[in-house]
Amino acid sequence: MKKTFNIIPGSIVSPKGFRSAATHCGIKEARLEKIPKDHVTQKDLAVIVSALPAHAAGVFTVNQSKAAPVRVSQEYIAHGRLSAVILNSGNANACTGDRGMKDAREMCAKVGEIIAVKPREVAVCSTGRIGIPLPMDRILPSIRELCNNLTDNSGSDVAEAIMTTDTRKKECAVELTIDKKRVVIAGVAKGAGMIAPFMTATGARPASAIGNPAASPLHATMLSVITTDAAVPIKTLSDILQRSVNQSFNRATIDGDMSTNDTVLILANGMAGNAPLNAEHKELPKFQEALNHVTRELAKMIVKDGEGVSKFVTVQVVGAASNSDAEIAAKSIANSVLVKTSWCGQDPNWGRLMDAIGYSTAQVDPHKVSISYDNFSIVEHGVSTCPSNLTKAKTWNKRAKAAVAKPAFTVAVDLHLGEGQCTVWTTDLTEKYVELNKGE
Repeated sequence: MKKTFNIIPGSIVSPKGFRSAATHCGIKEARLEKIPKDHVTQKDLAVIVSALPAHAAGVFTVNQSKAAPVRVSQEYIAHGRLSAVILNSGNANACTGDRGMKDAREMCAKVGEIIAVKPREVAVCSTGRIGIPLPMDRILPSIRELCNNLTDNSGSDVAEAIMTTDTRKKECAVELTIDKKRVVIAGVAKGAGMIAPFMTATGARPASAIGNPAASPLHATMLSVITTDAAVPIKTLSDILQRSVNQSFNRATIDGDMSTNDTVLILANGMAGNAPLNAEHKELPKFQEALNHVTRELAKMIVKDGEGVSKFVTVQVVGAASNSDAEIAAKSIANSVLVKTSWCGQDPNWGRLMDAIGYSTAQVDPHKVSISYDNFSIVEHGVSTCPSNLTKAKTWNKRAKAAVAKPAFTVAVDLHLGEGQCTVWTTDLTEKYVELNKGE
């Protein structure tokens, strides 16, 4: 099917009316820990500002140990309008008690004071070490510097400023036509570890939520901010964001650990001049498709940049009794330590896949399951397709191992029970991941 949008080179400030700035203020150094050399001068504080108050929506981690910036941003975005977002890396401001809430509010208030908007028109996002208070003596003066030096060509600096153990920036931008007006959607994201997000608009944990409140590795969390110059009513914006996140960030997992800080925000300032994209607008599906592309590409970038990973794996489950069952089965495979370590060792261990499917809460009939690696069938009707003939078995094993030796491959599972389907993106689990997360 022909795309209704074009992918363009761009950043978070590509849509009309958005400016940003980023700087290094020494948040990591303030912890008085041994800091990697490449982090010493890395930008760690950024702000994104809209020229006009933007309609805004957000989704937030369902982790019960929500960080202070998540709680503050949830409260403020309930009003449906934002003029700015302030972001920092190097410190999650999570599990920091009353001080953490005070600091998060003070960051919003400082931005609001300088750009002349109410504190509740500013959202805040933080990522990094859990349990350590923010160095506000460094952050507040830097916020003034940022807000006084906003530009429309600094989007890439924002992408750098939110990196923790990320090894590369994550940005995506598209353009499309709505009501004969050029509309741009752009996004920035970060994430490399503690990645198994499940986010909702309320941040409340539904019964179907998959994931665990996580222990704290060195740096963690996934964050994303999306900007657009389209005019979109608040209710519609919230609906299409949740729909988009459900098919992207909520389908990504690196280590199965849900962060305290996971957040996705979207700001729509209407400066493109289109008619408001309400639920009845005939071109809303086109906008949804473009937004889905942006969030999906950012989610894949996060998984591909996972801590210590050597393989990017797409897990596709079809034929489930429901879409929910398909997601449960796919995530059971994607988060299995035994499965992930076998992929690291280039071992196409189909028994571990069957095990992960079987212990999930999805409806499964093991006698109906089919599994393949990149269209090479390894299981049919719940048993191996490996021939009994020794010569043919050697060829079969060689082909199966070749499939998982690739840096990217697809695991396809058909449960043969219904029409439910789901795709999840995941990784292997390597010694380097353990090294990065074992602590000081």
